[in-house]
Amino acid sequence: MSANDHTTAHEEDHSGPIKTPQQLLAAVFFSFVVPIFVIIALVYYVTSQNKPASGAVDVEKAVAQRIQKIGVVDIRDANRALKPGAEVFTAQCATCHAVGAAVAAAPKLGDVAAWGPRLKTGFEALVNSALKGKGLMGPQGGGDFDDVEIARAVAHMANSAGGKFAEPQKAAAAATADAAVAAPAAPAATAVAAPQPVVVAAAAPAPATAAKAGAGEALYKQACFACHAASVAGSPKFGDKAAWAPRIKTGVDALTASVIKGKGAMPPKGGSSASDADIRAAVEYMVSAAK
Repeated sequence: MSANDHTTAHEEDHSGPIKTPQQLLAAVFFSFVVPIFVIIALVYYVTSQNKPASGAVDVEKAVAQRIQKIGVVDIRDANRALKPGAEVFTAQCATCHAVGAAVAAAPKLGDVAAWGPRLKTGFEALVNSALKGKGLMGPQGGGDFDDVEIARAVAHMANSAGGKFAEPQKAAAAATADAAVAAPAAPAATAVAAPQPVVVAAAAPAPATAAKAGAGEALYKQACFACHAASVAGSPKFGDKAAWAPRIKTGVDALTASVIKGKGAMPPKGGSSASDADIRAAVEYMVSAAK
């Protein structure tokens, strides 16, 4: 072997794998360009609005549980059987208390640490807060239950975290029954006064407007409060003029159509089975609060 051959072989041993301009371009591409595209793809994935945020699925399930029965007409009898605490919790309280919603400072069901200081205030104080409302929680959590049913729901939540409260009973029921037996003349008085509602209804059409407004407020408290009271899932907060202003410009008809069809995280009719007229009344109620 000549000296030149030996030198060439030695140089090839130390020259590395890149020997041509094409190989250099390929190395640069895979070393720099490809990682940049990978990073861009990861950033897009993380910031994508379609990607559910951590815990979002649980919140949506809780909201679905909260509103699944809304819109059903419930004609109540004074002597109807009261619902147990667990059922009232699922229908009314689970939206916040099943997940421990931080925005509402709601103690999570079964969280001993969160419920500990609250249990020390006593059962009456807890029930009073639930009935009158506290913080972002409206009176009765925005629902329309008997006070005893709300107290039962409070007992259910408190007991799940170590409380020892008995499920309240409607003590006034027996007294009401005794009063009805002791006053047999009441039906006769009712019969005499029966024609009066017909005269009032025929004389003034104004109560129809009041009834419509009342229906809108009731539906809001039952179906819309869960999200709009705290601007959950990008929903405009109740009474927030800045958030509602561009929506109000589209008109009540357009807003009502969006609610009926559903938009974004909001299911059709907010997950309720309310009539289109009641949906419009609820929209008008929220719009009027933001003007």
